[in-house]
Amino acid sequence: MIERNCWTILAQRAQDETTLIQTEIGQITTRLENLNASKARLQNLYEEYRKQENSTNSNLLGMREVINQRQFMTQLLTLMERVDADVASAQKQLTDTRRRLMESEQERLKMQSLADQNAQAILNLAEKRDQRRMDELGVMQFNLRDDT
Repeated sequence: MIERNCWTILAQRAQDETTLIQTEIGQITTRLENLNASKARLQNLYEEYRKQENSTNSNLLGMREVINQRQFMTQLLTLMERVDADVASAQKQLTDTRRRLMESEQERLKMQSLADQNAQAILNLAEKRDQRRMDELGVMQFNLRDDT
């Protein structure tokens, strides 16, 4: 029996796929962290403007400044909604990618198991062949000893 590298190659490909998916999970996690940080900054900014609007100084502001401030606050709310949608999308992508990682890990373990079984079968065959040769040499040596 000749050693087949196909199982080790398939196991390596499964390992590469698993590593690629793990990298993808890291990128998605980083993106989620950035989105959450952006959302926090937007919320802080919105809260600051809301406090300004509610302060007594708002009476001193002209109508145009009040309108501009409210428009800006509306834009901040729109941005927060967009960030929330992006967070939800990234969360779904992360969940899907983690599922793919589990599937890839199962496939990697299966391929590694098959590669190990193939290597063990080759080792067993080589041991049997060596034992057969040793037995043949022993019989030959016994026969030569009897002839002399």
